[in-house]
Amino acid sequence: MSRSISSKLPDVGTTIFTVMSQLAHDTGAINLSQGFPSFEPPEGLTDRITYHLTHGANQYAPMPGIPALREAIAEKTQRSHGRSVDVDTEITVCTGATEGLFSAIQAVVHAGDEVIVLDPAYDSYEPAITLAGGITRHVPLQIAANGHDFGIDWQCLKDTINANTRLIIVNFPHNPTGAIMSAADLEQLAEIVRDTNCLLLSDEVYEHIVFDGEPHRSLLSHDELWERTLVVASFGKTFHATGWKLGYCITPAPLTVEFRKVHQFTTFAVSTPMQHGVADFLVSDPDFYADLPAFYQQKRDHFCGLLEGSRFRFKPTPSTFFQILDYGEISDDKDLALAKQWTREIGVASIPLSVFCETPFTGKRLRFCFAKDDATLEEAARRLCVL
Repeated sequence: MSRSISSKLPDVGTTIFTVMSQLAHDTGAINLSQGFPSFEPPEGLTDRITYHLTHGANQYAPMPGIPALREAIAEKTQRSHGRSVDVDTEITVCTGATEGLFSAIQAVVHAGDEVIVLDPAYDSYEPAITLAGGITRHVPLQIAANGHDFGIDWQCLKDTINANTRLIIVNFPHNPTGAIMSAADLEQLAEIVRDTNCLLLSDEVYEHIVFDGEPHRSLLSHDELWERTLVVASFGKTFHATGWKLGYCITPAPLTVEFRKVHQFTTFAVSTPMQHGVADFLVSDPDFYADLPAFYQQKRDHFCGLLEGSRFRFKPTPSTFFQILDYGEISDDKDLALAKQWTREIGVASIPLSVFCETPFTGKRLRFCFAKDDATLEEAARRLCVL
C-alpha cells in the first residue's frame, strides 16, 4: 500500500558539503570544498586511542562524558578563556559539534520561538530550529567598504530582537568568512541582550585557528554573556580529525540540565576510547592547540601567495582554514553554478556562499579550504590562476 509522507523539512535537500565532495570525487577534482584536513592527527594522540582500544575502554561511557575528559576540558577552558567551569554540572561531551548544536537548539527552543542567525549561517542551524518548531530570522553580516571584511550589523540585530526572540546563534571564528569578534563586539552584544530574555548559542569550533596575533574572544570569557550562553566546540578541527565527531558543550548548570535531557536521547554516550585518548593527550601535550595558529597561518599565507598573480580579489582570512575568493573579475555567473562548473572544468571544488544566506551577498565569492598539504595547494592554485 502506498503511503504519502509529509516531510518535516520540505525545503531541505542534501547539504552542499556532500554535493560538492561527491562531485569532486566523481570528477577527480581537487577537493577544496568540504572542510577536512589532508593530514593526520598527531601520533601521540592516535597512540593513546589505540592503547585504550586494546585495554578495555570499549563499553558505554557516562552520558555527560568520561570524567577525565571533562576535567581536561575544564583545564583547557581556564587556560584559554579564563573561565572556571564545573566538571560535573557545566560540561557535556557530544558526538561532534553538530550534535551539540542540535541538542542545544532542541533544549531551549519551543514552538513559535524566534531564533536569530547571522548570514552566512552554517547550514545545520535552520533545520534544527525548524524541527524544534521555531522560526528562523536572518541578519546578514555587514560587508566593509573594502569588500572583504565582515561584521555584525548591530542595529539590524537590535531591530530584529522582539518579545518572541528566544535564541541568538553566533559563530566566531566565522565559517565561511573568517570574521572574528573584538572585545568591543562582546560588549556590544552584552548591551543588546542585557534587558531581554534571549539566550545565546556560540559555535566556536575554530576557536584555536585565529591568525596575525589576534586572540579568540570566546563568549566564555565575558562574565555577563556567559550567564546566558551555550558554547559548543569541537576536537575535530583542533586535532585534524574531523571524522572522529568529538565535541563538547559548556554552559551554566541550569542550561546543562536541559541540554542533557536532549543529548541523552540524541546520542546518549560518545565513543569511549576516543574520549580517553583525547583526555590523555590534552594532559600530556597541553600546548598542541597553541601551535595551531602558526601552523594554519603558514598554510593560509602559502595559498594566498600562490594566488597573487591571479584575477581573484581577496584579503587573507583572519581565522579558520577557509579562504574567500572574489571572482567578480572572472565571471558574472552565480556562485553555485560556477562552483560546479569549475569542479568539472578545471578540477578544483569549492563552496558557494549563497547557500548559507537567506538573501545572498552582493559580490561573487567562493570558499576554498587550505587545510591541505602544500603540493595539493600548489596544484589547485595553478589551476585557479589560469582563469
